[in-house]
Amino acid sequence: MLIRRLLLGWILSWLMLPAWAAEKNLDYWSFQEYLDAFPQQRELSDAFAARIRQAAEPWTTPTDNPVHIAMLIPDQQVSDYWSRNRQSLALRLQEIGLPFTLENYSSRPATTHREEEQQLVEALNSDPDYLVFTLNSLRHRVLIDKIMARGRPKLILMNITTPLKHWGKNQPFFYVGFDHREGTRLLTDAINKMTGKQANYLMLYGTRGYVSRARGDEFIRLTSNQPGFTLRQAFYTNVNREKARQAVLQTLAAKPDINLIYACTTDIALGAMDALKKLNKEDKVILNGWGGGSAEIDALAQGNLDLTVMRMNDDSGVAMAEAIRLDQEGKSNLIPQVYSGDFAVVDQQTTAAELERLKDYAFRYSK
Repeated sequence: MLIRRLLLGWILSWLMLPAWAAEKNLDYWSFQEYLDAFPQQRELSDAFAARIRQAAEPWTTPTDNPVHIAMLIPDQQVSDYWSRNRQSLALRLQEIGLPFTLENYSSRPATTHREEEQQLVEALNSDPDYLVFTLNSLRHRVLIDKIMARGRPKLILMNITTPLKHWGKNQPFFYVGFDHREGTRLLTDAINKMTGKQANYLMLYGTRGYVSRARGDEFIRLTSNQPGFTLRQAFYTNVNREKARQAVLQTLAAKPDINLIYACTTDIALGAMDALKKLNKEDKVILNGWGGGSAEIDALAQGNLDLTVMRMNDDSGVAMAEAIRLDQEGKSNLIPQVYSGDFAVVDQQTTAAELERLKDYAFRYSK
């Protein structure tokens, strides 16, 4: 009960902060900036990435108690990124042979503050060794501050590869994911080739926070110096497929000259796809995905999605397993502060053989 009251108090204090404070307190190094600022991290990152691509080494250290892991992830969405990484984490640990227990606390991307706070209290009451959480807003940062002050559990921040400057040298145990800015850069290059740098576009964000900025605002920034690119409208959809569908229907009715829809997540892309089908405009408007999970790959194969940036999905789950393993072996000096997995851009010109090759690797554990 005490932890619950404290967490509720922290959230209430966050609600009273102005918008500018949220931006200031979420100041971060980009992934590349971090590696440039701390060159030793680049060497660690390269060596760790090689470990991720290799088969697991058997566990040989005697273990009295299983490692206890709790995951609080927004896996209630069409995108299978979160659920696949839960599977790949568990299966890699099994392959290693490290005894563990894994508790999952499932939520929606736009879950309420109270629901998320209740899940966090429940997870902390189970006294895990490692807590897998995410960081998408100042609300998350305030909670993470307090968890870190407790000294336990060790925090793995998933789906973020940009360390916060606010924490200085006292960072969470591990950041893991796929660099959103790098993925957006690759996607932007592909869209430029597809459109000839000429497009009137609709921006469909997810929730207000870090991911929308790193995927959506970054695309706007990258195309801002291209006179042929015009942002005609933008919506926050809360990663809701129906809200994305309605946003597209509403916008295209008022602005029929739109010929590109930039979707920040899988659920949003599928909602936009539903709207384009209804309007019979699938061939008139370019639509991207973001992430390259099963739903996007299927939509691409069916001709309903034009392109996506595909994460080598299971890299993230394997990275969490290997970080835990090294920590349990007393080799935390081999763990980089940040791990970012690999990407590949795929479109309707990608051959079936190449797509199968990418899927075989990306989903090598979470088949």
